[in-house]
Amino acid sequence: MQDAALRLKNLAEQLTGAELPVRVRAWDGSETGPPGAPTVVVRHRRALRRLLWRPGELGLARAWVAGDIDVDGDLYAVLDLLAEFIWERDEDARSLTDSLRDPRVRAAALPLLRFAAPFVPPPAPPEETRRQSRLHRHTRGSDKKAVSRHYDVGNDFYELVLGPSMVYSCAYWESPDAPLEDAQRDKLELVARKLGLRPGMRLLDVGCGWGSMAVHAAREHGVGVVGVTLSQEQAAYARKRVAQEGLTDRVEIRVQDYRDVRDGPYDAISSIGMAEHVGSERYLEYAGDLYALLKPGGRLLNHQIARRPQADESAYTVDEFIDAYVFPDGELAPLGTTVALLERAGFEVHDVESIREHYAHTLRHWVANLEAHWPEGVRLAGPARARIWRLYMAASALAFEHNRIGVNQVLAIRTPEHGRSGLPLRPREWHVSPSGV
Repeated sequence: MQDAALRLKNLAEQLTGAELPVRVRAWDGSETGPPGAPTVVVRHRRALRRLLWRPGELGLARAWVAGDIDVDGDLYAVLDLLAEFIWERDEDARSLTDSLRDPRVRAAALPLLRFAAPFVPPPAPPEETRRQSRLHRHTRGSDKKAVSRHYDVGNDFYELVLGPSMVYSCAYWESPDAPLEDAQRDKLELVARKLGLRPGMRLLDVGCGWGSMAVHAAREHGVGVVGVTLSQEQAAYARKRVAQEGLTDRVEIRVQDYRDVRDGPYDAISSIGMAEHVGSERYLEYAGDLYALLKPGGRLLNHQIARRPQADESAYTVDEFIDAYVFPDGELAPLGTTVALLERAGFEVHDVESIREHYAHTLRHWVANLEAHWPEGVRLAGPARARIWRLYMAASALAFEHNRIGVNQVLAIRTPEHGRSGLPLRPREWHVSPSGV
């Protein structure tokens, strides 16, 4: 009788019509696959039940989060190999549905069903978030709940992953070998230069996180800052940071929805890694609210992850793993859609800069931080949450590297009626030696 690992390998190859590129180690100790290849470890037959009851990405995600499957070796290599094996093969490769119509595949699956017994659906890991209906998404209440779900994991855990800068967005690198702290400082300075910050100006930082941009803008450029977040833990951390820097007279941190900010006009607005939470139904409202909060001539710097456009945009679906375990109700839009909606709200878009490769470097540094302090990360967030963050950050790094997603800084102006934007004729001069700050 074949061992479990060989049965798993044979069934996977029959279902996909391709040769499995990784080794497999099963719960019975058996192992098979290409010598020297990274190994997928199936620790418990419960993983099969998860996949049989929920085929596809969500079943795999549940097995990973619960610790039913693991990786022995380079996680990036495994994810790259499996992405090509499962999702990126030729269009003529057999689909799972087509494969299951094949009597030989069904016959091969019967012993696997017996292996997976008892054939009852395992409960989803408790870390999974149930998706909201479209009617209840992106209300003030649902957004606050979603943000809390993601950001209130614990400031100590985020500090371990992000490092002392506590900047949870793409850094700006002179070289991939530069220290993460330098690259994050350079990103904050790049945003400040694009916004043209000067002493005495008022800056609204939407989705201010742990206060990094607010502190940088007030300390380095002498501006007054209002930072808003929906996360209680972020706000507490940011306020403490502001006090330690002696900036309480310049920086105010609020737990507030951006839709409830009423004390404009502001000279500038930064929105860094926040707009992904807004949702397609609300994006024009978001853009219009920020436009209304700016004075004529004021600038918006919108730093936002983008996905590639689809031939049929109505077919877009949110990534199941990300939605269930990382960013509930988060959505990505193509860059062109974002620019068009900003323009519909009244903005004049003056500059768009892709920094896609920069995010890949950033994520690899965050993964390295977590892996280097794995026992501490598990202690702070729990084993399931630590596994979620490791997988999502590593998979995201590869997605940026392979141009499946990108990230862009869009500089938009509330141009006055006289038509003068106030930008220099050569605006890209802000890129001169950012690391010299």
